[in-house]
Amino acid sequence: MAEEEDKKYARDLIGRTVISKTGKKFGTLGDIVFETRSGELIHMVLENPTANAERLELEKDKSGKKLLPFSAVIAVGDFVVVSEEDII
Repeated sequence: MAEEEDKKYARDLIGRTVISKTGKKFGTLGDIVFETRSGELIHMVLENPTANAERLELEKDKSGKKLLPFSAVIAVGDFVVVSEEDII
């Protein structure tokens, strides 16, 4: 089983800055969307999207907030790091 320090809780990730692996800032993580049946993580909801996020043709939720595919996440630490190539 994973060590306690290897675990990350969604509530601890909310508010973290979302950046690309090249350092482009996209905004902050507002929420995580998941499939209720399988538990699969689908999207990250962006809060305060930056100009970098605005340039991407991102899917939006019902309220118009930008969604990043969770499959683009490559690392989670002080920041949520995403692969820009996997967003498009």
